[in-house]
Amino acid sequence: MRHPALILAAALALGTTPTAHAVGRLVDLQIVDRATGETLTPILHDGEWWIAGRPGARYGVTLRSNGRRNLVVLSIDGVNAISGDTAGWDQTGYVVDSHERYEVDGWRKSNRQIAAFEFTALPDSYAARTGRPGNVGVIGIATFVERRRAAPIARRDEVVPTDSRRAAEPVPPPSIPAPAPSAIPSGAMAESPRAAVDAAAKAQADDVAKPALVQRERLGTGHGAIENSTLVDVAFERAQSTPNEVVTIHYDRIENLIAMGIVPASSLPPIAANPFPKNGRFVADPPPR
Repeated sequence: MRHPALILAAALALGTTPTAHAVGRLVDLQIVDRATGETLTPILHDGEWWIAGRPGARYGVTLRSNGRRNLVVLSIDGVNAISGDTAGWDQTGYVVDSHERYEVDGWRKSNRQIAAFEFTALPDSYAARTGRPGNVGVIGIATFVERRRAAPIARRDEVVPTDSRRAAEPVPPPSIPAPAPSAIPSGAMAESPRAAVDAAAKAQADDVAKPALVQRERLGTGHGAIENSTLVDVAFERAQSTPNEVVTIHYDRIENLIAMGIVPASSLPPIAANPFPKNGRFVADPPPR
């Protein structure tokens, strides 16, 4: 299947340094906080990858090809990041050249401009504001390898590597962590029924004693400020109609990841209280009740 008008992120090339904190085999997927430059660390929980987003922060999606030239269909909250359509595998995407790395920083408005990706409250997300809130909180890529071309017309960056057969094989499912051990020791009932009951009661009391972790409003991706970002259209022919790899990363605020047991409570950053947030001359009256 030929797609003559796909987007090449040529102007966003960042180099060929191997990526850290990346998810994916054919294409490395990273999420970067653009304000701090920090690559958000993915956490594997029950077979799903999760990252903690910072409300109000702009972020970028970094794509790096690990081998041959690939097409990446990018979905943010179930919406195609280029066309704005409800995302599907057969849609337009970004062409990532062999061993190149590109950063996609926003919703594509034209070949010259984007609207920045930014973490925001779910009702303010672009998907929710356009009537599609059902898949908010997930970033996904569907990767397609390029169809082989005859040697006489192949360009240098289109030469198929010797291990291309392996690249086209189905992606193995992610390993699922072993379940957490039971609150009751495995031999407790055999040794003493009373000891087992006591152990269960103690575990329940410990749970009650823990501070309640209340989930806050979920995060989505907003339609942020307009920025300049120039791309060009290129031709790309997919080797097959279904993706060679699909990668998914879920995201939410850190408090919600803690409440869901994805990250430990110690991961919550300390509250940075400022005794002098604003210098006023005199004490103002409080607002009326």
